[in-house]
Amino acid sequence: MTIHRMDHTGFVVTDLAAAIAFFVELGLELEGETAVEGAWVDQLLGLEGVRADIAVVRTPDGHGRVELSTFHSPVATSTAPRAPLNTPGIPRLTFVVDTVDDVLARLRAHGAELVGEVAQYEDYYRYCYVRGLEGIIIGLVEELD
Repeated sequence: MTIHRMDHTGFVVTDLAAAIAFFVELGLELEGETAVEGAWVDQLLGLEGVRADIAVVRTPDGHGRVELSTFHSPVATSTAPRAPLNTPGIPRLTFVVDTVDDVLARLRAHGAELVGEVAQYEDYYRYCYVRGLEGIIIGLVEELD
């Protein structure tokens, strides 16, 4: 076997505190925060003079983790596109939640915008996508029993 598990996914954000608040509102838990810099980070990222703050949030079951990073240096030279969901390579995260409408309302208070509409697939689930801070796309799935 070459893969043991998926460790985490990551997003670069401009406002780390707002990103933490967004994901905590979604239902994730703050695992920890740290600052990174030095030769090892420069080597890892292929950049020079990296100084960044990092926070990791995790799902309540402890199996899913999201790394949120904000860079103080070097300065980014471009931004990620706000492409539609059918764009090849566009990243998104999807979470199973208790109630789509409740989570959607709470995330809207943090600037999330509904992409399309909340849709129901037969009697199995309700599903929607929201575009949150920095354009991050989050899928919300409510399982119907």
